[in-house]
Amino acid sequence: MKLTRRDALTALAISGMAGPVSLPALAQTAEKPDVTLGVGGKALLYYLPLTVAEKKGYFKEQGLNVTINDFGGGAKSLQALVGGSVDVVTGAYEHTIRMQAKGQDIRAAIELGRFPAITIAVRKDLADKVKTAADFKGLKIGVTAPGSSTALTAQYAMVKAGLKATDAAIIGIGAGASAVAAIKQKQVDVISHLDPVTSKLEADGDIVVLIDTRTEAGTKALFGGSNPAAVLYLKNDFAEKNPVTTQKLVNAFMKALKWLETAKPEEVADLVPQEYLLGDRPLYLRAVKSSQEAYSRTGIASADGMKSMYDSLKLLDPELTSSNVDLSKTFIETFAKKAQSGA
Repeated sequence: MKLTRRDALTALAISGMAGPVSLPALAQTAEKPDVTLGVGGKALLYYLPLTVAEKKGYFKEQGLNVTINDFGGGAKSLQALVGGSVDVVTGAYEHTIRMQAKGQDIRAAIELGRFPAITIAVRKDLADKVKTAADFKGLKIGVTAPGSSTALTAQYAMVKAGLKATDAAIIGIGAGASAVAAIKQKQVDVISHLDPVTSKLEADGDIVVLIDTRTEAGTKALFGGSNPAAVLYLKNDFAEKNPVTTQKLVNAFMKALKWLETAKPEEVADLVPQEYLLGDRPLYLRAVKSSQEAYSRTGIASADGMKSMYDSLKLLDPELTSSNVDLSKTFIETFAKKAQSGA
């Protein structure tokens, strides 16, 4: 729906009587109100802003009908986007860099997590032998899915410690209960994962955490700086063809981030599906409290954070070592800026 000059003048007249009115917000209809979104492990706190936007009705407020497809890991979500079975993905920022290096124009539209919130832990019965990532050689490392951010973080820690990324077996164990079972049944030796899985295993005395990027200090210790985590990413041509739809998606996520800034863990636990609690509400409350620092405050990834991520990928992946990705093409800031201003 186009805003005519007459509409604009009417809006200005209204604004004089009732305070400021944002013209773009008045009557723009989404080009594609039915949106399919991919995610890899929706129950993980890494993706909590998505569940908040869904359960609080923020997508509906924006006039969107969002169908969420939950895949086994972030790499599978990316495959779905490339293959065309989903329109957008809530996934790790690093995928935008990888795809830009391959000549595929995939960009983030809003940052949801400013720290990875990934922990790397060893089974408690192995803790006397495995004290750092340098000790991972020959072990089995459980991750949400091979190629996902949990896998890449574990491999980066190994490379930084002087090992090769292939020195340990990377095994997909999914999210939630399957990941907890993988440690308890000794299917894996090390786990690179997220809350509430980490907090559950910690509380049960099954693991010893070696690396913790739920906090700023832990993120800097591993990566040397901030490190963008979950984002909403999409093909750039989708954003260009559907700017109103993209803006409305970002608006909903921004509202979710703002709600999370002040929400109490109890409010989060009341909001999410019961299965997210892994049968232990007090534990989930602790996990939420541990993760709240990791969520983005502005929706915009910092230039330093993006460079930190790129530098870590260059160290890890020989295909990216000599690449020259323009990081400004991995993130479209305009949508988050408009959402911040309420435009």
